[in-house]
Amino acid sequence: MKMIALLFSGIYLTVWAQGSWADDDFNRISLPNPESQRLSRQAVIVPRLDSKPHMTDFIVKSTIYSRYAFTAVSCTMVNRGLRAKDAVFQMQFPSSAFISNFTMIIGKKVHHSEVLGKVKKSKEKQNEMSGKSMGSEADVFTATANLPARTKVVFLLTYEELLQRRLGKYTHVISVRPKQIVPRLLVDVNLIEHSGITFLEVAPLRNSKQTNHSAAGSLPPSTKINRTRTLTHIKFAPSVKQQVRISENGVLGDFILRYDVHRELGVGEIQVQNGYFVHYFAPKDLPPVPKNVVFVIDTSGSMAGNKIKQTKDALFTILNDLRPIDHFNVINFSGRVKVWKHGTLVPVTRETLRDARKYIYLMTPSGGTNINDAIETGSKLLKDYIAQQDKTLRTVSLIIFLTDGRPNISEVQPHKILSNTRNAIEKQFCLFSLGIGRDVDYRLLERMSLENCGVMRKIGEDMDAGAQLKGFFDEIGTPLLSNIRVDYSEDVVEYVTQSSFTNYFNGSELVIAGKLAHSTAENLHVEVTANSSNKHLTLESDITIDESKKSPSNSRGKSSNADIIQRAWGFLTIKELLRSRLKSDNSKMKDILSGKARNLSLEYHFVTPLTSLSVKGADEQSSPYREKEMRGAEVKDDQGESLHGLNKPDPTSLRKKENTVVVSKTSADGDPHFIADFPLSKLSVCFNIDGEPGDVLRLVSDHANSGVTVNGQLIGAPAPPNGHKKRRTYFNTITVIVNKPSRSYIEITPRKVIFDSGDRFILSCDKTITVESEGLVVSVTAKSKVTVTIKDHISFVILVHQYKNPALFQRDHLGFYILNSKGLSSNTHGLLGQFLYSHVRIGQLFTNASTSTSQLHQASGLAAGSEVTTGEAVSLNIKDRLVPVVRKQRWIYNGQHRVDCWFVKNNAAQFIDGLYKDYLVSHLFDTTASNINEG
Repeated sequence: MKMIALLFSGIYLTVWAQGSWADDDFNRISLPNPESQRLSRQAVIVPRLDSKPHMTDFIVKSTIYSRYAFTAVSCTMVNRGLRAKDAVFQMQFPSSAFISNFTMIIGKKVHHSEVLGKVKKSKEKQNEMSGKSMGSEADVFTATANLPARTKVVFLLTYEELLQRRLGKYTHVISVRPKQIVPRLLVDVNLIEHSGITFLEVAPLRNSKQTNHSAAGSLPPSTKINRTRTLTHIKFAPSVKQQVRISENGVLGDFILRYDVHRELGVGEIQVQNGYFVHYFAPKDLPPVPKNVVFVIDTSGSMAGNKIKQTKDALFTILNDLRPIDHFNVINFSGRVKVWKHGTLVPVTRETLRDARKYIYLMTPSGGTNINDAIETGSKLLKDYIAQQDKTLRTVSLIIFLTDGRPNISEVQPHKILSNTRNAIEKQFCLFSLGIGRDVDYRLLERMSLENCGVMRKIGEDMDAGAQLKGFFDEIGTPLLSNIRVDYSEDVVEYVTQSSFTNYFNGSELVIAGKLAHSTAENLHVEVTANSSNKHLTLESDITIDESKKSPSNSRGKSSNADIIQRAWGFLTIKELLRSRLKSDNSKMKDILSGKARNLSLEYHFVTPLTSLSVKGADEQSSPYREKEMRGAEVKDDQGESLHGLNKPDPTSLRKKENTVVVSKTSADGDPHFIADFPLSKLSVCFNIDGEPGDVLRLVSDHANSGVTVNGQLIGAPAPPNGHKKRRTYFNTITVIVNKPSRSYIEITPRKVIFDSGDRFILSCDKTITVESEGLVVSVTAKSKVTVTIKDHISFVILVHQYKNPALFQRDHLGFYILNSKGLSSNTHGLLGQFLYSHVRIGQLFTNASTSTSQLHQASGLAAGSEVTTGEAVSLNIKDRLVPVVRKQRWIYNGQHRVDCWFVKNNAAQFIDGLYKDYLVSHLFDTTASNINEG
């Protein structure tokens, strides 16, 4: 979920969002009659003088005209206190929508918004993201106003969207989450569909985890529906008492309207107004086309638990929905790729379904994520099968790909994976992708799908992966047409959006928008060609433009709908330009597409990835953003790597700074050499871990408490000449995963840092910069180190070791140091984390000592005059285990500091809990508990 934040401080405001609506009702404050509204003590809403501003109105008015929805939100808050307070307005809106205006009224002063184009710097690459949280259902708009005493503020927000048809229904979702019990709460929806409404339902309220507050099939309380053949008016106005029954915290959930319209057989429904048209094509009553489907399922270690269970359950159900005319196969992948039936796709029979269920049931999560080889294997399997089939047979072929991670085995470079995917598929079939959770490279998945005629969907952390997979398959499980092409009169139409489609699936809809070349044209000729399961179809029609210009008036909706079709055309055209820009690898073409999309966004006052929102009347001397609310920043490093987001970064959130060196002994650096410091015992212990290249080691684990996990991956290198080792290993990648309050991660390599905390930043290790988001601070000191600070109480330093001219046995690598562990719990574990709250003392001496060491006497309690030499053996007592050690010295921080330590041999046997192999995890983003007791 993406948040768009806005700050109003005093009389100052700068925004990066949208909206404006005028209605006298919105300026009225209405309080309940205390005699008619009796509340329980828990539900008393009368605020004390020093309470936060009280919300008096929360009103949402939505008008849907021929699938195009205008939604206006009004929220009134009053500060009844004697001093200024922050009034926070927050509204979820569909991620597919564009905010079109925002207005704020404080007292009697009105502040209007203005949409501005973003300035492209000379060294920037165009942002290849869609500007939103791709595949997610909702974004969040947030505005904060510093409200003077005894003053009210009215927030007015509008957004627009073209509703999409899925599973035979259009769905309109309105978020009702005022986070207070509101005296006047209203949702008012007007639906106008001139072709006729054939189906309509208002679903029970749904919260963010997709569960219903109301009983199944029941309307939300107080909901009233008035319906005719073409018009519907819906009103949801729960009383204070009804709101309390739904949710005492004011989070009622999503108000959901679903409907469908009447359709005639033929070319579909075409609406033309003022030189623009929108064409809706959704044929029905056609036999399904046989499909060839390959399921490519991620079974890496991160899929363990509910993810794999839900996925298996969904696959069992999907197999039952396959038709006898279909053919299928199953591939699962982790570090390597496994194919159920090699070299072919099998028909749907009782025996093949039984065997497939058995294969799926036995799939076990383990290892890494080899996306590249999995896609190439599935593509080759499907291509070879297609090549063997009768060319006269009409079928639809597709890959359904599901993953919860980033590629970390075989090919891991996104641009190479994209190229390999294009070469493997060769435009012969479509790729449909699903990503689970926040560890997925959604930009990669979306491009993989868009470039290969498919779509991508995102499954949130709190969603049922199985239900989402099943729902996704239901959308594409019944192909009715293939190779669809729509043509219009060349001399009449100047421009159309995408008019050729690989497939049409039952329950969906193909939508095309166009601009007429001449306003005097009287007829529009339309021709649709496509292949069904058994024949080639050609549908033709002539649309009389004069008659279609007439727009019936509507007493409930807008008095004039003359610009709705034009705005729908603008909306669809911008969406298509952004998709084309995302797919393009040509920088000049990207610039052209960006310019067109930016100009249209400004013309229609849409906030898109290429525009931003500012509120007029802002004090230019005030800081435009509040750091803690700043989300969606767009940052580019000197190499031009694009960082996902909506806006210019806050100069206070992204700043160059020099850091002073603070030495921490608890570390893992070099080959790698580990040091555990015990300040209370006044000694340090050092040890080595001789892992294998590719091993991922758990360094710190406090996932259940502070939510912090640190993993490190090893790479290999030859040993130096005449050395005692056969090879060296170094940390090449370190990940810091933070699970609370929301999941974020930092992935560090010697060359770059990827910081994903709702927004995705890619920072070069060669440039000094600091990024702050969601309570996390990542500070890069050029070619030196990366400091990660979590909630001010946890800090890690990662040293960056780069070589200009490396020897054969040298590799660019990282060193890991625990700088501040106050925020980590006493249950922290991991190769280093287990020692943060441990005590150790010197035990039995194995040899007589010859050199006095005052530090040793203090730590061990040895009698005065006892002596120990460097290199002689004693034992340490840790957790009642006696561990043989010898005295050594280690140099840390690039040799700047010396540490005298007690060295433990044999991979720290007896010193660490368990064996070092118990600290191996399946992948860099693994946060699951290890095989040993972690506290």
